[in-house]
Amino acid sequence: MNTHRIAPSRRLLACVAVGVAVIGTAACSEPAAETGSGTESSSADQTLTVYTSEPQAKIDALVASFTADNPGIDVKVYRAGTGDLNARIASERATGKVGADVLLAADAPTFEGYKAEDLLLKYTPTDVSALDPNVVDPDGYYVGTRIIPTVIAYNTTSVSAPPTSWKELADPKFSGQITLPNPDVSGAAAFNTAVWMSTDGLGESWLEDLAANAPIVAESNGPVSQSVASGTQPIGIVVDYLVRELAEKGSPIALTYPTDGVPYVSEPAGIFKDSAQTEAAKKFVDFLVSKKGQELAVAQQYLPVRADVGTPEGAPALSELDLLTPDLKQITAIQAEAVQRFNELVK
Repeated sequence: MNTHRIAPSRRLLACVAVGVAVIGTAACSEPAAETGSGTESSSADQTLTVYTSEPQAKIDALVASFTADNPGIDVKVYRAGTGDLNARIASERATGKVGADVLLAADAPTFEGYKAEDLLLKYTPTDVSALDPNVVDPDGYYVGTRIIPTVIAYNTTSVSAPPTSWKELADPKFSGQITLPNPDVSGAAAFNTAVWMSTDGLGESWLEDLAANAPIVAESNGPVSQSVASGTQPIGIVVDYLVRELAEKGSPIALTYPTDGVPYVSEPAGIFKDSAQTEAAKKFVDFLVSKKGQELAVAQQYLPVRADVGTPEGAPALSELDLLTPDLKQITAIQAEAVQRFNELVK
């Protein structure tokens, strides 16, 4: 059983369990905020604007590390869930130009769409040969920056025999026990829905069976992980790094990497073609996938996109996982329809 314990609505989940405060680990969909780098200097002669779905504390640490090496670049960050970022970009395009130089967000289909619309600058990072080729756009318009698998999380005090596969999760014995993130908000959740719909042995019939188990739809991955940790919903579909973070803090939560395939997003980075700061943007993308940038990703509980920086404590090697790597063009083509079908089924 590929189970990992880490040591020491659409019923919408409006709040987390009583007595458990939502901490700043919400993945891919915290409320929007615009911040400076935290290391601003009057000597900075370039301002780089980054739109991202990274949790605020993680992007703050990333920017601080980057600007320490690049004191002439002041980084401004706007963060929101991937769906909100896409809406902001669409609004900006309708009234003028995109306000970002760099987009760092959850799912490759978002970047596939922008690539098709000729919005992205073609750029290959300087360290590309060290990267997992599965996260590198073969056309050269974006690159993945971390491996973020979606797993089955469970409360260890409530669940003694956790499900180990997506198929098992649709068993009626788990009715009323499951929570999962909203694909209208979370880019990872939207991507996963399309992957499930296109995976042999799962597909629409599996999604129908899962919906029959009356899962609770939370706003994002963060509330899902909190709900499982508190025992409000003993089982959750959630990104793996949040489980590791909560377990490290002592919460009774563990995870399984499903035996019938593990979907993942690679949180790509891309540069907008009309950016006025392309050289600074290239440096930022290079940093994200550099050895130093990936060591920071591992320290932040992410699985890396290169093999020379290790993995977080308690996390498996990528070679141990049955990662699902579908055709991204196909996933991009069906994602909107898959999310719509999810919304019809899970009410």
